[in-house]
Amino acid sequence: MAKSRRIKLAVGLLAVAALAAVPVAASRTTGSEPVAKLHWSFAAPMPHRRSYAASAEIKGKIYVAAGMVGNTGTPLTIFERFDPSHDSWSSLQPLPVAFSAAAATAVGDRMWVVGGNSDVANGRQVFSYDIRTRHWRREASLPAPRTNLAVVALGGKIYAIGGLDPVRASRTVFAYQLAKHRWTSVAPLPVTLQGMAAVVFHGRIWALGGADRGGAILRSTWIYDPHTNRWQAGPKLPAPMETLGVATVGQRLYAVLESQTFIYDAATRRWSRGPTLEVPRHALALFPADGRLYAIGGCVVPQLADSAVVESLPIA
Repeated sequence: MAKSRRIKLAVGLLAVAALAAVPVAASRTTGSEPVAKLHWSFAAPMPHRRSYAASAEIKGKIYVAAGMVGNTGTPLTIFERFDPSHDSWSSLQPLPVAFSAAAATAVGDRMWVVGGNSDVANGRQVFSYDIRTRHWRREASLPAPRTNLAVVALGGKIYAIGGLDPVRASRTVFAYQLAKHRWTSVAPLPVTLQGMAAVVFHGRIWALGGADRGGAILRSTWIYDPHTNRWQAGPKLPAPMETLGVATVGQRLYAVLESQTFIYDAATRRWSRGPTLEVPRHALALFPADGRLYAIGGCVVPQLADSAVVESLPIA
């Protein structure tokens, strides 16, 4: 895992250089203020510093599970909840197994944590957490081990997209049918991808950035239509981005990596540059809640130190 962290350091530095060099369309209006006048500010930090965590938003609160800490990449069982309305964190029941580089999504009152790796996790594990009972439950395992993948929920299914197998980047997309409690394969990605981000935007799944099997960091966006079971190319990112945070708010899609914020406007089909983060980070979580966008945790370069920092940006 220490080797992996060194690789991520190189990736992070390359990403910073690429982001600094890219020209982006002029900033547009977000809410009632120009983007240029908005700025990231600090919110309550996480109780524990970490990166490569699995996160989801349920009913206005943000849940952060597992992840890694330190240059050794020690995996964690930690599970915490952020309440934006009170700017406060609380500790919840830990995961049954420690792992990092998993991904998560939410369906109703339940958070699903999929994949991830450690010495005691095989990469196929799936756990769900019910916010009502406050307990974890082991779910049907993935068909194959995956780490550094992306996970989203749409139309009664949970999609596990790409990721490492656990060594090489993969094209596979697995869909979990909630009603039948089983995983099946759907149309694979057009390219091998790991370290990308995925969100549901305009009723379809967008997979953004990531690295291919050769280690090249990509600008690609791939859009999946569950009705046709097909992927098609979407608008390219402004720069190559891997282990980025992505979130959607209305007609806008936000992509955050290191110190940079980029905003895609679906109406104009253009990217603009947003405010600069106070603390540059990769492998962070990004979620909208209570009228703000929150960038949570992540790994800071060049120190390669996991962070407890939380920053927020007004979006309403």
